[in-house]
Amino acid sequence: MSGYRETVVQFDCQGERLLGVAALPPDGQAIHRTGVVIVVGGPQYRAGSHRQFVLLARSLAAAGFAVLRFDYRGMGDSEGAQRDFQSVTADIGAAIMALMAQSDAIKRIALWGLCDGASAALLYSEATRDPRLAGLCLLNPWVRSESSLARAQVKHYYTQRLFDKSFWKKLLSGRVGLGALGGLIRSVRRATRSNSLPAASAALSYQERMALAWRGFKGQILLLLSGVDLTAKEFLEFGQIDPSWAGALKLAHVTRLDFAEADHTFSDGKQLALANAAVRDWLLALARKED
Repeated sequence: MSGYRETVVQFDCQGERLLGVAALPPDGQAIHRTGVVIVVGGPQYRAGSHRQFVLLARSLAAAGFAVLRFDYRGMGDSEGAQRDFQSVTADIGAAIMALMAQSDAIKRIALWGLCDGASAALLYSEATRDPRLAGLCLLNPWVRSESSLARAQVKHYYTQRLFDKSFWKKLLSGRVGLGALGGLIRSVRRATRSNSLPAASAALSYQERMALAWRGFKGQILLLLSGVDLTAKEFLEFGQIDPSWAGALKLAHVTRLDFAEADHTFSDGKQLALANAAVRDWLLALARKED
């Protein structure tokens, strides 16, 4: 416990009690002006898979950052009805306030999000244009639609199988049924469908809102992508095809890091340590601009 201290934090969100855990630098160590709120991917609670969020928060606290990991309403130990990532803007805003209340030193905030937690962070930015946001750290963002999933499956799963000799041996021997081929055909059909909304509709999809936030964000964005993860591959595919995302990954305020051997939640200890170190270094560079 010499590198950090932790405290339970309870706070209100629209009349319901939320619970989180703040990881803070040890007493006597200076706190950076930039605090970090961990936005979890769902359905998860504040610890994360294989304690991913716990380890991240403690490593960042040891580097001088105040970090809050918390449960959305309806998850973990928080009150309220369960909700999805498109409905947690108020929860994230309440968490930001709760973290900033931990120290007068905290003036700006970076949001860290995994999967649809990354998507929720972007949607929060798009909905609020919160001037306190200095950075967005996004791991394997979620942009799933029926057609985007199908494209990723066709390119990264079915195509590999078609070039696999063992697949054809099983097919010819009858050990691969017609159902497998039917799945390929259905995926190809879904992949060719458009993600765009009808022209008469004025509503934006959540993926388009994410793109608006990405392009309009005034701070820095760190994008971490896992090499062994369909969600990450789907995000890259979406960015290449969808007009709202055209060129977005190459913008000047975006830093992209690829982890070829990592899975979706960085379950391998070595990969997780590499990712956490990359996040720490990026935050330290961001903090130097703010301190």
